[in-house]
Amino acid sequence: MKLRPVLTALALVLGALFAPGFGALTAAGEAHAATKISHATATSMFRNSGITWSSSGGCSDRYNSTCTSFEQLNLATAQGAQTLKSASGCALNITGGTETGHASGTYSHWNGYKLDFSKYTCLGSYIKNTFTYIGLRGDGAPQWRSGAGNVYADEGNHWDVTFYNCGGC
Repeated sequence: MKLRPVLTALALVLGALFAPGFGALTAAGEAHAATKISHATATSMFRNSGITWSSSGGCSDRYNSTCTSFEQLNLATAQGAQTLKSASGCALNITGGTETGHASGTYSHWNGYKLDFSKYTCLGSYIKNTFTYIGLRGDGAPQWRSGAGNVYADEGNHWDVTFYNCGGC
């Protein structure tokens, strides 16, 4: 048996195992089937954890960019917010959810992976002192990564958080 065909076959198998969204083995940053929850379920979870939310339009319509909606939020994202609240002990106010008007992409607000949080001193200190600084995002926002792999971006007037998982819930 020649070595080259064996190595080629091994490379193909390993490539299939680790292919984002397809492989049997997935990492924190890879897409996977997510459990979606309703706005009512999310607000109940947040209320029970002492997390507040607000919208500039005072509404929750997913198709209105001035609203804050949690319709089609990933369960792991809601659990990630709960984990952040319990681990940090900080006040959390969500200002952005799954409503239209955010940047697109696989790991977007619309697809249920992101939440925006009001900037409070407690939360900022927790993120910066607990997580690892990973540099600037393409748009210049400084970023920190949690031990679980979730990414916290300082967008100036709020925190934009990508929850790849529940953060150790």
